[in-house]
Amino acid sequence: MRNGNYYDEGYGDTAGWSAFMAGALIGAGVALLFAPQPGSELRGLLRNYANRAKDDLMDKGQEAWDTAVERGREYYDGGEEVIRDAGRSAREFAKQGQEAVKDAGRSAKDFAKQTQDVVRESGRSAL
Repeated sequence: MRNGNYYDEGYGDTAGWSAFMAGALIGAGVALLFAPQPGSELRGLLRNYANRAKDDLMDKGQEAWDTAVERGREYYDGGEEVIRDAGRSAREFAKQGQEAVKDAGRSAKDFAKQTQDVVRESGRSAL
């Protein structure tokens, strides 16, 4: 229930269809019971109506199944793409990390060399 309204956007079509079918079945049953037909003819009409209703429900069920499968495929494909993007980002991050480590190693070597040069220079000037 949203804002005092019993209509839910996700189930509105299904609930409307279910209510329609229930009303149609009840209305048809009452109309047939009061119709001036013999019992065997009435049973035949009811059987035909039930078969049509069953076929309609089967068709709607198949449509719902097809929609669910299609949405499932879309979600799966979307998930695959997200995983591929995450993999690319992780590889790029790892590559940048490797480059940063190499740069830090070079900087450390340069610093050590400069420190050794300074130490040598100060040792020479002390003599």
